[in-house]
Amino acid sequence: MFARLSARLSPISRRRLSVFRRNRRAYIALWVFLGMFVFSLAAELIANDKPIVMQYQGQWYLPLLVDYPETEFGGFLPTTADYRDPYVRNEIESKGWMLWPIIPFSYQTLDMELSRPAPSSPDSRHWLGTDDQGRDVLARVIYGFRLSVVFALVLTIGSLMLGVLIGGIQGYFGGKTDLIGQRLTEIWSGLPVLFLLIILASLVEPNLWWLLGIMLLFSWLGLVDVVRAEFLRARNLEYVRAAKALGLPSHLIMWRHVLPNAMVATLTFIPFLFTGGITTLTALDFLGFGLPPGSPSLGELVAQGKNNLQAPWLGITAFVSLSVMLSLLVFIGEGLRDAFDPRHIEASASPTPRVPPHAN
Repeated sequence: MFARLSARLSPISRRRLSVFRRNRRAYIALWVFLGMFVFSLAAELIANDKPIVMQYQGQWYLPLLVDYPETEFGGFLPTTADYRDPYVRNEIESKGWMLWPIIPFSYQTLDMELSRPAPSSPDSRHWLGTDDQGRDVLARVIYGFRLSVVFALVLTIGSLMLGVLIGGIQGYFGGKTDLIGQRLTEIWSGLPVLFLLIILASLVEPNLWWLLGIMLLFSWLGLVDVVRAEFLRARNLEYVRAAKALGLPSHLIMWRHVLPNAMVATLTFIPFLFTGGITTLTALDFLGFGLPPGSPSLGELVAQGKNNLQAPWLGITAFVSLSVMLSLLVFIGEGLRDAFDPRHIEASASPTPRVPPHAN
């Protein structure tokens, strides 16, 4: 894949890709993180309290995609069938079969057949045990990983757009625009962000999109100075001055000529924005001001570990999950930083000197 991608890139981009690949830790971390994310995207096929596919009386059913009433399988209630109910399960298995996921529990499934009080320790039924409500911890980690990554991805894209827009306007126009923008940015960044997030999150009913919008109010601040500095530097380059002399509109010059140079420094900042989004979401969930109750949150798992010290598997699982996720992102960020560092690019472009063999 990297070979096909490299063939379509410019020489400088190929050198950057080469530098990134030579950083083995970052290269391996990228593949491991992508593998974990792809794995989590198929969470419904891995951990679910519904069969993936089933056959009953010669007919095929897809419970993951369609909600079937219990009366469809010989039951008495018109509500959605509970495939874990002994009556429904025995009825289906007597006249067909069901293919279950590897983990027959979703992130919100309450296991009523625990052999010990919740939270129960790891066993063959629950590989990482259950939380204090009897929900499978491994299922919640898989769904929680996906939710955290998707949330941080959307937040990073939104922060990138706002940071580039505001920082670009300040840096390109300079003067009073830059002065006023800097003062407003300094005031906004001087606010106690975590406390404001807690206050704003407590004023509205917990919701994924509300939380995303609230965090987006502050997450772009760290990127503005980087973009502003790059635009301030690039606006005085000769080709930018030539474009101005030709009468090109400012927005076109910023988009076509200045932004590509500014993105070099911006791209190295993305993994750390991503990491910040995950840690902030985890902190809010830990404090109870994050996602709605019952959501597959890693922060909520950390809180359960704190509240249930007699169940160490909860805290250990939360710590390992977050540590692995954040470490991989930091390694990827270090690799991107090296890939866009001119010193590493020049070193990769210069041929390695050959040392002549010593004469005998």
